[in-house]
Amino acid sequence: MNDWVNLSALWRIVVIGLLTGAGLPALFAVGLRALGAGSRVPATAGAPVGRTGGGSVGGSAGAPASDDRIVGGSPLGLAAAVVCFAVVLGAIGWGIYFIVNGS
Repeated sequence: MNDWVNLSALWRIVVIGLLTGAGLPALFAVGLRALGAGSRVPATAGAPVGRTGGGSVGGSAGAPASDDRIVGGSPLGLAAAVVCFAVVLGAIGWGIYFIVNGS
């Protein structure tokens, strides 16, 4: 043990800093990636993505649709995303509690 530097406390600060400073954003990114994983289908059944669907009023067959979102994905990816987001929200809540409590 050094008289100037408490290595035990420094080690704890580095680990907690890495977990919260890099780990939580990385976990959030993993959740976003899991949310988009899997096979995706167009939002409107039967219409190709980016097209309005042939003879609809107010658009031509080649014009982009106003609603060309991609929905779906795998249920396993959705479950993994929910777990990742719950851990991130839990850590944020714990941090706010820790600050407010004054511990």
